Amino acid sequence: MLMNSIGIDVMGRINSKYLKVFSGICLIAMLAACGLMSRQKNTVIPGDDIHFSSLDWPSYGRDYSNQRFSPLSQIDRTNVQNLSLAWQYQSGVKATFQATPIVTNGVMYLSLPFNHVVALDARNGKELWRYQHARRPDWKLCCGPANRGVAVSGGKVFIGTVDARLVALDAKSGKVLWDINVVEANVVTEKQEALNRSDPNSSAKVTGGTGIGMAMAPVVYKNKVMIGVTGVGYGLHIDNPTSDAPLGAVIGVTGRYGRPGFLAVYDVNTGRKVWQFDSIPQEGWEGTFTQTTPDGVPLNRDIANERATLSQYADAARFGGGSVWSTPAIDPKLNLLYFGTGNPSPQMNDISRPGDNLYTVSLVALDADSGELRWYYQQVPHDLWGYDVASPPALFNVKVAGEDVPAVGQAGKTGWFYVHDRLTGKLLFKSEAFVPQENLFAKATKEGTRIFPGILGGSNWSPVAVDQAGQQVFVAGIHAPIKYTLHETPGKDGQPPIRYASSEPLEEARWGLLSAISLTDGRIRWQQKTEQPLIGGILATAGGLLFMGEGNGNFNAYDTGSGSLLWQTRADAGVNAPPVSYEIDGVQYIAVAAGGNSIFGYKQGDNLLVYSLSKK
Repeated sequence: MLMNSIGIDVMGRINSKYLKVFSGICLIAMLAACGLMSRQKNTVIPGDDIHFSSLDWPSYGRDYSNQRFSPLSQIDRTNVQNLSLAWQYQSGVKATFQATPIVTNGVMYLSLPFNHVVALDARNGKELWRYQHARRPDWKLCCGPANRGVAVSGGKVFIGTVDARLVALDAKSGKVLWDINVVEANVVTEKQEALNRSDPNSSAKVTGGTGIGMAMAPVVYKNKVMIGVTGVGYGLHIDNPTSDAPLGAVIGVTGRYGRPGFLAVYDVNTGRKVWQFDSIPQEGWEGTFTQTTPDGVPLNRDIANERATLSQYADAARFGGGSVWSTPAIDPKLNLLYFGTGNPSPQMNDISRPGDNLYTVSLVALDADSGELRWYYQQVPHDLWGYDVASPPALFNVKVAGEDVPAVGQAGKTGWFYVHDRLTGKLLFKSEAFVPQENLFAKATKEGTRIFPGILGGSNWSPVAVDQAGQQVFVAGIHAPIKYTLHETPGKDGQPPIRYASSEPLEEARWGLLSAISLTDGRIRWQQKTEQPLIGGILATAGGLLFMGEGNGNFNAYDTGSGSLLWQTRADAGVNAPPVSYEIDGVQYIAVAAGGNSIFGYKQGDNLLVYSLSKK
């Protein structure tokens, strides 16, 4: 009626000229409102300059929710079998490759092992610029050369480095805009010599220890860049003799080793620190000496002994651990950010750290403006098993008593997916176990206790993907049994005995499990078993597809509804990084790094692989 009335002149006659003009205007408005005039759809976060386009992959988890769900649907269940390699990029750096490519405005920004960064034409892989990172001399690396990606915002590219620096680059040229030390001095405390010479681990090759760096991809929010440090949960990693073998034993040496971890926020223009949250509080770190996990599973703790020794270790917070491994999820409406913390220090050895060791092995919510603690949920108080909260949390809504509740979920190393009220932290439910569990939270014994999931976890750092409309989350799981052994040898020169625990892989079958978990009741809808433990991450798309790589080089596409394998290709190295999807010039692409993983013994390489539908 409105459109017709506009086309009527003062004499009451229909004016076809006006009608055509107005009809065209309305049609344009309707098409624009529906997103049909242009495929470019942007969501702008108030107070920020990040545009979350449906065509791009502009942040680590695609957007602040960390759902890793692409709304693109050109590639779907009916045509995915026609995927083929569109282009590839070889970086020349063959090492553990875990990065999420960031794609915005036709440019892909990719972090390489050892923190080199390249900008590529996302249409064809042509290198536009390259930043070569020069590490601080003699800086001890905690956890190898890998990092998980960059953040891009306001014409800048940000990367946290293995030598604990935060670097801002010009997005057009790669020129360094600023470069700050997040940690001024490294705290290196390899104490293998603390072991008696009769101990076989005293002469083994060791990596790890306390070497502070940053593995996570940063995230930018309200013109602040957020980053956390890793490597503070002290433990010794005993290498296996061959490069293609998985990590050997991990041991925790008695003593005051390590330092507190933290997450900090910096001004994007100057690098000035705005606030810092320490994952170990200086007061109250001992907590309440709880006998169980918050959801009621017994922890087999000797609470009486812990309380009796508390006064001897009043300074335990100085060495507390609590690495920050995962890129935070952010709720702009609540102005809260969510992230996980790592194990306490020393790892697997609790003599010098009685109490709950707050806020280690926790999901933490902070005020994004001040860093003030809003709530925490400690999955494993007084952790002895290395159950870091490593997989990034994701935000979604769930139905509770018929009402939508904003929730945050996290795939635990324990083998459960935890779902919390986003505002209060209340545990709404945890899923069925998505990996086998045996002797969970059992103590180490001299004979060795068989445990799974072990130190590699039920799910490690691999990010999940969330299908909000389908009310399901997809989790990359690990089955890798370990022997948890208590070692004790006489002390030297009248000193107390040397006592520590070790986690060693058992000579048993290991495999991976890809799981679809319901967000309505936590039940497992389907699972796919893989030849090797899964590490790297998952992508879900509106085309009803799930993309995931394996250590043997397989790169797979599954049906999100049934779990059926629909497409598979094979790379020359392990595909152990999270895939992404983006669209340019009407073509949807799937991109993933193929560089393997040394800790899991997966073949290393230097490839970025990009796929699209074959042209007919």
